[in-house]
Amino acid sequence: MRASDRAYAALRDEIVDGDLAAGTVLGEVEQSARLGVSRTPLREALSRLAADGLVAAHSGRGLVVTDVPVEHIVHLFEVRGALEEQAARLAARRRHVAVFEGLQAELRRAPDLLDADDPAQNEYYALVARLDAAIDDAVQNPYLVATLAGVRTHVARIRRLSHDDPERLREAAREHLMIVDAIVDGSESLAAHATQLHLHRSLKNILGSIERNPQ
Repeated sequence: MRASDRAYAALRDEIVDGDLAAGTVLGEVEQSARLGVSRTPLREALSRLAADGLVAAHSGRGLVVTDVPVEHIVHLFEVRGALEEQAARLAARRRHVAVFEGLQAELRRAPDLLDADDPAQNEYYALVARLDAAIDDAVQNPYLVATLAGVRTHVARIRRLSHDDPERLREAAREHLMIVDAIVDGSESLAAHATQLHLHRSLKNILGSIERNPQ
């Protein structure tokens, strides 16, 4: 892996995971030493992060990690809804049924994972990631998939601002199963509707969590 790719991946993960909080200054000297890369590949990495919207220039401070205001969350979900609903439609049209039948069987067992300990819950999150990947593969549209990848980066940051609610997680698992059921059946409209419902409830939960637990 190139030094710039390594630095980009490390910084991106730290921003998404919340290890580098909003407002953190990313000084070139400090970060190049910390990540073990020279300043040229670090600048390449920072340029990519700026293009992602994860860092921005601030007068007198250099590059800092961007904030995620509440209004940006709403805007992001507006874009996400349009993309995810279309992806669900295309997945229902172009899917390999066996792939989604396998995910369907796993999602039916999801409540057992969510009623268990934290490591088992991590298995559920990994299952959701595999569902996203399967939908991306089924879509067969690299432009849509690439745009969705950028949106999901910011969605991952937003999840860190909310607090896990066990009941919401179980509800989300049922919603994911509805999406997969529709894709298995080849129902484009139902897949899009189930996705719309899931995103609506997710946004409502995130905004409610932020309101209850202001940063």
